[in-house]
Amino acid sequence: QVQLVESGGGLVQAGDSLRLSCAASGRTVSSAAMGWFRQAPGKEREFVAAINWRGSKTNYADSVKGRFTISRDGAKNTVYLQMNSLKPEDTAVYYCAADDGTPWEASGVLHEYDYWGQGTQVTVSS
Repeated sequence: QVQLVESGGGLVQAGDSLRLSCAASGRTVSSAAMGWFRQAPGKEREFVAAINWRGSKTNYADSVKGRFTISRDGAKNTVYLQMNSLKPEDTAVYYCAADDGTPWEASGVLHEYDYWGQGTQVTVSS
């Protein structure tokens, strides 16, 4: 089992930056692909970004390409999401997830992820 805890969310203005962190405990996630998803009120959870186990492959939703960057630190057992040029439409609860089944991929498919954090709120005001 792995526990994932997100942090770094908050209230910012459009154009600002935030860095989300996802700290894993219980076991190393160095053998898992990691992803970030988000869910806005009244909407389904959607893919944001993913990184494979070695950090050699990344994947981004079109809506965040060029603005968000996913990275991982194996020594800290932590995954990050650097979010720049934030927009009001980025407002959502952001979730971190771990994919044990296809670690060589950076999957954007929600049901391929096995473990989920509790989420952190990001609110972007206009």
